[in-house]
Amino acid sequence: MLGLSFWREPRPVPVPRRGRRDFLLVAALAVLTLVEGLLRRELPVASLLLSAGFTATLPWRREHPLPMVLLSFGAGALVPLLTHDAVPDTYTMVYLLLPYCVTRWGSGREIVLAAAGILGCLGLSALAGTTGSADSLGGLAVVAAVAAAGLARRYRVRARARELEQVRLVERERLARDLHDTVAHHVSAMAIRAQAGLAIAPARPEAAVEALQVIEAEASRALAEMRSMVRVLRDGEPADYAPDPDAADLHRLARPAGAGLPVDVRVDGDLASLPAALGGALFRMAQESVTNAQRHARQATRVEVRVSVDDDVLRLRVGDDGAPARDTGRGYGLTGMGERARLFDGVLRAGPDPAGGWTVAVELPLAGPAR
Repeated sequence: MLGLSFWREPRPVPVPRRGRRDFLLVAALAVLTLVEGLLRRELPVASLLLSAGFTATLPWRREHPLPMVLLSFGAGALVPLLTHDAVPDTYTMVYLLLPYCVTRWGSGREIVLAAAGILGCLGLSALAGTTGSADSLGGLAVVAAVAAAGLARRYRVRARARELEQVRLVERERLARDLHDTVAHHVSAMAIRAQAGLAIAPARPEAAVEALQVIEAEASRALAEMRSMVRVLRDGEPADYAPDPDAADLHRLARPAGAGLPVDVRVDGDLASLPAALGGALFRMAQESVTNAQRHARQATRVEVRVSVDDDVLRLRVGDDGAPARDTGRGYGLTGMGERARLFDGVLRAGPDPAGGWTVAVELPLAGPAR
């Protein structure tokens, strides 16, 4: 199976375009061939011209690596028979370039065919007696080393591309969580406050003014956060968010009766010693759970937030006494909370409570994620 998958492996993309460096290489090798012809009078002119001709094709070595290998090594096996073993030394430099190029830029099929062609040409030279066994083995070792260097470079670039893609995916997830936890939270707060104001406005007309004040404040914060994110994405500027909340800000989630759905927050244990990242994740998950209860729990009369800390685990439980909505649409709140929990090797469970209502339970190890 491994051999079949390698045979079907496509060529790396993108293939570099021919450029000035390629033609400078051709010019340099052509000059070396000319100099060698002047210094080695015994070299036939036909051999020098053949070497110069192959050198001129090097700019296409990445686009057509297999034909280049077969042509050069095939000629390299036949030329000594016609020139009585007189081959220009510059021809050897071509041998150092082509095996590298075919393993670096060729498909799996081209690499296998090129390897077969190279072995066949080296075997032909050995059988014809134009090269000794030691020279044949030495040439094979050099070709194998150069080809291995091409493969190493090929897979190193591929691994680097995978790493960069993973970084991009992680960054997209982080941006999605930040967007949901900042802008989306403010928008949800505006919707909830507007609904509450509409519900109690007939009995308390002044509630409409209070709701509008809250909505205006939340809208201003959402706009500021959105502008900050846009600057980061478009211009690469450092983010200018408000200070990240932590465990000490959990009391901000509490809401007394008469101001919408009551939220009761209780903490058992010392949260001051929690790492900032862990405390921030705790607050965001509690915030999202409370927001979901306010938006989706039907006929709920209260929301309870319970946080406990022991020697090893930080626990969060958020529950309401309402009836879960049948269809809450496709949201990303639970997805983001699950991602946050996994970042700390934690566990998230969310669903209907047997006693009624909806419960979100999170357990986060204080030791942090295992490395």
